[in-house]
Amino acid sequence: MKSLRHSIPEASVERLSLYARELGRLDRQGVAFISSKRLGEALGLTDAQVRRDLSYVGQFGKSGRGYEVQRLQTALSRTLGIEGRVWSVALAGVGNLGSALLAYRGFQERGFVFRVAVDSDPAKVGQVVQGVTIAPSHQLSELARRHQVHIGILTVPSETAQRVCDQLIAGGVRAIVNFAPAHLDVPASVRLRNMDLAIELEALAFYLGTEQPRRRPTP
Repeated sequence: MKSLRHSIPEASVERLSLYARELGRLDRQGVAFISSKRLGEALGLTDAQVRRDLSYVGQFGKSGRGYEVQRLQTALSRTLGIEGRVWSVALAGVGNLGSALLAYRGFQERGFVFRVAVDSDPAKVGQVVQGVTIAPSHQLSELARRHQVHIGILTVPSETAQRVCDQLIAGGVRAIVNFAPAHLDVPASVRLRNMDLAIELEALAFYLGTEQPRRRPTP
């Protein structure tokens, strides 16, 4: 029998994360209840979509009042696996993108803590970025195992991505986020998410290219 977590569609999982973040913002503002309509409007979704997604978590709506913000946020955090947990993260590639990821405070607030950072550039080895000392790339597997890393992030050139991915897997990492523009082969036991920003930009360019050009206003 499938667990609740595995029965939720992937697209809904992504939206649950958005709901949790928005509910956290509302809670900090002192909002106690919110309707599915208002929550959907804040995220560009329909109220029907919100209700459908949240039905995977449980029944939290109250007639005439909507969802209790704190209670729903707690349930979402528990479902997403971030409530009261700390996930160890390893970063491979401390260039501009990697450095920006290390600096983003939102990860730690959600329980994702960088324990390991490696780079192939000897000039970067030994530097401390956001409290993390950069180690040489060949130590990745050992460091991932030592720090019991759960999630690996790749921001390396495409030609080295597969090798670095293999190092993470050898170190016991079972979830990888790949920012490199390369196809990676991973075993079925490893969860892989590809974040190709170039493809996202090309998709936007495609839709912009189909729009009718705007006419300049007549003077």
